[in-house]
Amino acid sequence: MTKQDIGLIGLAVMGQSLVLNMESKGYSVAVYNRTAERTREFAGSRARGKNISTAYSIEEFVDSLKKPRKIMLMVKAGNPVDENINALIPLLDKGDLIIDGGNSFYKDTIRRSRQLDEKGILFIGAGVSGGEEGALLGPAMMPGGQKDAYILIEEIFENISAKADDGIPCVSYIGSDGAGHFVKMVHNGIEYGDMQLIGECVWALKAALGYDAEKIADIMKSWNNPDDVLSSYLIGITGDGMRERDKESEGFLVDRTADITRMKGTGTWTVASALELLVPIPTIASAVFSREMSQDKNLRLAISANIRPVHSKYAGGDAEKFMSMAHDALFFAKISSYAQGFALMTAASNKYGWKLDMGKIARGWRAGCIIRAQFLSRITEEYGEDPDLPNLLVAPVFSDFINEKLSSLAQFIEIAHTVGVPTLATDSAYSYILQIASPIMVSAQIAAQQRDYFGAHGYFKLNKNDPAIKLKSDGSYQEYHTEWMEEEHPEKKI
Repeated sequence: MTKQDIGLIGLAVMGQSLVLNMESKGYSVAVYNRTAERTREFAGSRARGKNISTAYSIEEFVDSLKKPRKIMLMVKAGNPVDENINALIPLLDKGDLIIDGGNSFYKDTIRRSRQLDEKGILFIGAGVSGGEEGALLGPAMMPGGQKDAYILIEEIFENISAKADDGIPCVSYIGSDGAGHFVKMVHNGIEYGDMQLIGECVWALKAALGYDAEKIADIMKSWNNPDDVLSSYLIGITGDGMRERDKESEGFLVDRTADITRMKGTGTWTVASALELLVPIPTIASAVFSREMSQDKNLRLAISANIRPVHSKYAGGDAEKFMSMAHDALFFAKISSYAQGFALMTAASNKYGWKLDMGKIARGWRAGCIIRAQFLSRITEEYGEDPDLPNLLVAPVFSDFINEKLSSLAQFIEIAHTVGVPTLATDSAYSYILQIASPIMVSAQIAAQQRDYFGAHGYFKLNKNDPAIKLKSDGSYQEYHTEWMEEEHPEKKI
């Protein structure tokens, strides 16, 4: 019996598309699905006449593979991954490889990596981005695990991945154990931010200028040209989507689309991870919270019957000026959001010892994935110049733009609020830059005093003539405490 190059378990849309992608690149593929009917359906339709073998038991599937066996799981995150791994373990030999290509939580990937390593089985947690089209034609891939494991699958992954304009595959070794799934998680968090920022921009264009969907689609198209800093997959599909007509009403489908955005969890994981790692990502968090708010449709309807904010018209009236302002505000907010995401990856890399290469990560997102954009080439270049950038905002190409356009973003937010458009993500992108660029945070000074007043938690002091914190001789911060009760209420002195 001829053995297959690679096997894949899980024949939902993404799994089927990846199988067809692999087969189209010259690899023989074995497939297995828990539900036999889906396997038969795939064999009789999309897989017919191709170098794809089907198996109807896990034993038959494993036996059909060349050694060392390479098995990719495309199943739902959580228990289904563990169930498949546990079913495979007794059938595999040392040196065989399991690849989890789903959106698994990175801590689960770390646990599974250790479990399999003890048994001598290689394991990769690979983020796969690009949806059905990407999986079929070339996704962006983010594999993490043992380096030996990646070497086994490197050729296949490079061949099936998307290729950027310079021909470089959108895949590279990310780091050990859960690194790949962490990076994919942050990718999805950034995706949430991008989508929310675009949505807020569209809403502002609609409310301030009174434009209909087709007119805004034209704006999106003009912003999606290759020479524009906003050129991206998401800007492109936003314009395409807004042109779609509703067959029932003959109006635009977007105007009849229910204002509820669902989510699968990766955005929430990103925010939770940021809280754990003490990294501020307010724009991504605002995008997640906005999606949560969208799901409370009945509550919003009830509150809107009682609270009616006063909206004014756009006083300026200059459409071209506002569109230019909106364009720059969106790019500005995008810089802020990506800076937050890359800061989160930097913190995780330091904690888990992953040694993430931010330049390679940005390079791998230039094609295939949902957030693919012209802007990512700039990020790649900046990390190429300085791999140890403490934050993207330090890079001159971005800091120069921010210094030039900061007022434009402030004006855009002001106008959006005036015409009644909430801009949670855009506001937070602006405030993130204001705060992270503040040598003195007065709000933090107040909170530090409050904590010492009510809880005797102590505080630090600044030097007399500069905003740096006063240090002890060993280089650590000198801590102080004030006897507030004694000074303010001497009669309560104990």
